Amino acid sequence: MKLEGLLVDLVPYGKRYLEQEHRWHNSEAWFWATAGDRMILSQAAVERRQQERAEWMEQRGSKSVWFGIQTKDGLPIGDIALTWVMPFSRVAMLGAAIGDSEYWGGGYGTDALLLIVDYAFDWLDFRKLWLGTMSLNERVMRQMEKVRFTLEARTRDGHYADGQPVDELYYGLLREEWPGREAMIEKLGLRARMKA
Repeated sequence: MKLEGLLVDLVPYGKRYLEQEHRWHNSEAWFWATAGDRMILSQAAVERRQQERAEWMEQRGSKSVWFGIQTKDGLPIGDIALTWVMPFSRVAMLGAAIGDSEYWGGGYGTDALLLIVDYAFDWLDFRKLWLGTMSLNERVMRQMEKVRFTLEARTRDGHYADGQPVDELYYGLLREEWPGREAMIEKLGLRARMKA
C-alpha cells in the first residue's frame, strides 16, 4: 500500500529503509526520535536489532503499522508508524523520524503525519492517537500544536538527555477533533513543490 502526499509518500517499510537505519541511528535524528539516546552503533549492532525486532513482532503478532517516508522522487528519508495498537479500544501510539536532517523543517514530516493520521482515523477507524516526546523537542511540540494534538500529560524528569533530566510530554488527538487531511493542508498552507 502506498499513501500519496504532497511532499512525501508513505510506503511499506522494507529493505531500502532497513539499509538506511545504520546511518539514521548514528545521527542527530536518533537523539530526537528516542528522546535523548546518543548511541554509536555498528552495522552489526543495527542488523542484530533489526533481527530482534522482527522476531519480537512475529512472536507477539505485532499489530504495528509501519511505513517508510520517501520524497516524491522516491528517496527514503525516514519512517512513521502506528505502534502499541489496542484494537479493542481503537487507540494507537504514533512514532516518527525524519532520518535525514536536510529534510527537517520543510514540511516533509508534517505531510507524513497528516497522511498517517488520516489513514488511522478514516481507514482503520481508530478513535484516538497519541505520542510522547521530551520537553527539549520544540520542533515536535510546535508540530503537535499546529496539527491539533492536545498536550494531555507531563511526566516530570521522565527522560535523561544531554546530561540532564527532562520532562516527557504526552499528546493526544481524538477522532472527532480531526477536521480531515484536506482541511489541515489548507489551514497549514502546505503545497507540493515544483520539480527543478
